[in-house]
Amino acid sequence: MTGLYIFAAVAIVAIVVIVLFNQLIAKRQMVNNGWADIDVQLKRRADLIPQLVTTVQAYAAHERQLFEEVAEKRNAALAAGDNAAQRGEAESALSKPVGRLIALGEAYPELKANQNFLELQKELSETENKIEMARRFYNGAVRELNTAVESFPSNVVAGAFGIGKRTFFEITAAGDRDVPALGLNPQ
Repeated sequence: MTGLYIFAAVAIVAIVVIVLFNQLIAKRQMVNNGWADIDVQLKRRADLIPQLVTTVQAYAAHERQLFEEVAEKRNAALAAGDNAAQRGEAESALSKPVGRLIALGEAYPELKANQNFLELQKELSETENKIEMARRFYNGAVRELNTAVESFPSNVVAGAFGIGKRTFFEITAAGDRDVPALGLNPQ
């Protein structure tokens, strides 16, 4: 009879482990899905930036330092890869010069009236909104995964199967919330 109790206990433990493992995998997949959404939007933004620079260059060719800074920060953001912390820092650094680039429209009325510039500005704004939504989804999925990885008994299962915490994707205040400085050099 004790053999039956031992078998039942092992079966219950196995079922609990399987259920917890499947829940952890589902949460990890949500995080991966969230990161993929962020990555798509960041690549879309990175593709829009050179078009915006080209349009602005036609009107403000003497802003060469700003154009070089945008190109440098864009390349750094693309090179940051899938590490959420590094990518967040790189994207924050890119947001500042792009904000200044957009602000140039205020200093150059003919640029402000250019249909291509207006369309690129609109697309970039829409992309920023999509990045924000994707970032919220990703960070929510990371929060759920991290909570499960740290909570008992799922932390035991997570540790046994190598499922670890993930890093939130954050854009620092310096990149996202500062008012861009124009830094204009009118001729």
